[in-house]
Amino acid sequence: MPHEHSDHPTTHVSMLRRDWANLADHTDIHVDAQTLARLRGVGDPTDHHEVVEVYVPLTQLMHLHRRHLGHLYRATNAFLELDVERTPFVVGIAGSVAVGKSTTARLLQELLRQAPGQPKVELITTDGFLYPNAELERRGILERKGFPESYDRRALLAYVAAVKSGQAEVASPVYSHMIYDIIPDQEHVISKPDILIIEGLNVLQPARVHSDGRAGQALSDYFDFSIYVDAAEADIQQWFLDRFLQLRATAFRDPESYFIKFAQLSDAEATTMAMNIWDEINGPNLHYNIAPTRDRATAILRKGPDHSVGEVLIRKV
Repeated sequence: MPHEHSDHPTTHVSMLRRDWANLADHTDIHVDAQTLARLRGVGDPTDHHEVVEVYVPLTQLMHLHRRHLGHLYRATNAFLELDVERTPFVVGIAGSVAVGKSTTARLLQELLRQAPGQPKVELITTDGFLYPNAELERRGILERKGFPESYDRRALLAYVAAVKSGQAEVASPVYSHMIYDIIPDQEHVISKPDILIIEGLNVLQPARVHSDGRAGQALSDYFDFSIYVDAAEADIQQWFLDRFLQLRATAFRDPESYFIKFAQLSDAEATTMAMNIWDEINGPNLHYNIAPTRDRATAILRKGPDHSVGEVLIRKV
């Protein structure tokens, strides 16, 4: 049964996985084994049981939000005597490096496409709005890539505003994890999606307050539903180390990889390198910028040490 979590006495109700799974209605929404293998990130063990018990009920709840928001939108337009088309339903997904938010985003894109009406679902990551490495170096913040200040926040806000306003085509830059930089002269173009998923470390950051006291816009102002993928910091740190070691033996060995310099490290050297990256970059970013935004999410997926979701927290309406 639902219960209030001690950390969230006023904002969220908590459900253990088995209780959450029991909320799902009969549905034809599913993901086959081949598709699931394609959608999983490096080292992510998400299996069919987790899809059925965690992500299918979440998809159904998101569909309910979208459907009832549509009713409200039509009623408001009728009251105002407006004749405008409905804006896209925007979903934000936040969480630490290595917590599995990319797998969550890709899974939800696949499942939401199977929702009633088969909506058109697009997915972008905020990586495309990182400043190019040359600009980060000019600003002296290359080592802070992933921190809020490393993103072109104005361009990201303009992009989501354009999508939300129903612009016919909207383009975003493309980021390559292989070269660790924005790919010059390449764009990802989307055209009037029914649902847009935006995945990134800092998508739930609150608005900045200007020097004159005015609050600016926050990316989350455009969200209709938001998800925070959560876990204990010690577990995330271990998952980051495991992923780093796995990439060292695979993707880092590609001659085109920015990280090829790490491919020949010994296990001990690679472990030391990964832990330094965590201690100097990913850990502080999680502690000071990402984790404090958790309670702003509509839904929190809390993972245990085995990387599986054991608890789901839903913001009370």
